Amino acid sequence: MSSATYRTLLRTRGAAAFFLTATAGRTGIAMTSLGIVWLVHDRTGSYTVAGLVTGCFAVTEACVGPQLARLIDRFGQTRVLPPALLAHAAAVASLLALAGTGGPHGLLAVAGALVGATIPQLGALSAARWTALLSGRRAEALPTAFALESLANGVCYLAGPALVAGVGAGLDPAIGMGLATALVVGGGLAFAAQRRTAPGAAGDTERRHAGRSLLRPAFAAQFGVNLGLGVYFGAMQVSVTAFAVEHGAAQAAAPLYAVSNCAGLLAGWLYGLRRWRAAPRIQLAFAAAGLAVCCLPVLAAGSFTGLGLALAATGLAVPPILVLSSVLTTASVSRAALTQAFTWLNSASAAGAAGAAAVAGRTVDTYGAHGGFTVAAAATAAMAVLAAAHAVAARGVGGSRSRT
Repeated sequence: MSSATYRTLLRTRGAAAFFLTATAGRTGIAMTSLGIVWLVHDRTGSYTVAGLVTGCFAVTEACVGPQLARLIDRFGQTRVLPPALLAHAAAVASLLALAGTGGPHGLLAVAGALVGATIPQLGALSAARWTALLSGRRAEALPTAFALESLANGVCYLAGPALVAGVGAGLDPAIGMGLATALVVGGGLAFAAQRRTAPGAAGDTERRHAGRSLLRPAFAAQFGVNLGLGVYFGAMQVSVTAFAVEHGAAQAAAPLYAVSNCAGLLAGWLYGLRRWRAAPRIQLAFAAAGLAVCCLPVLAAGSFTGLGLALAATGLAVPPILVLSSVLTTASVSRAALTQAFTWLNSASAAGAAGAAAVAGRTVDTYGAHGGFTVAAAATAAMAVLAAAHAVAARGVGGSRSRT
């Protein structure tokens, strides 16, 4: 097949407009966390304070994000998103002002928390629009749409940090934060202006049953898969850096990350070009098992070449997992809670990455880089078991229904 599949998808009425504006906003989101590190360290001279402020940003982003998504599900994207974006701009302005005047560290932490609490998860909102746009007979194109989302996310998180780091190092970190905020707010407002493709607000009856769908075992399984994937990412970031340092070439960490990311972009692009016959839950079980198996060579890697090849293999398995998790979430959660569901998946990944960074850091200090790789491999093994158990359970339920 060819990339005409993606072109056809973007020719769907209104799709290109909301996809491109959401992508611009997501680039700004990808810049924000690192932008805070650059800004606060430059103004205070302390990585401890920079880490504190960034940590507060990450915690509130993960915890408050689903609550903002709940409001969006209830009142609609076009009503909730603009005031949230204005609040985000005000929060960033307060952080810039406090950092510029050398404000108390506690207030800097509060400002960082406000920045995280007000930043919208445009990826979740875009996924919800694809689900609404490709309903009914067109639902078979959802995996391709989510593959496109995965590609956009990968590009944003490659380009965004590099852009803000370049601006922070070459110009002024405040300019980097300003650029990130401009992309978030500008892209978000342009996204909200696309009213034609916005999902409708949930009705009273839908809202009464929406929350229950987030407690279903099917969604709990996807939450667990994303939590495990976050642990994998967090442990690998620490461990790859430690591996490069142990081998006397700290600068090699960046190319190693790039190898994995580029392999993931290729895999995501190829995956979305094909209609797969197997049920999504079966595909997810195989993809998760594939990631677990591909982690085994990482445990034995003794050179940069060996580690690079192993990381490329693991990178190939990640995009299908993300796409399939989104597809299964769409099928298991009420439409009235869909934005919340996608946001909870993001929060699960963020929580897993944050916790794993701490655990892997201590493990690396004790056992070296391969100790951290073991944490990542254990997470993928647990994720594979969970995905397989969900596939078996779902098949059993389907078989019981067919017999009755």
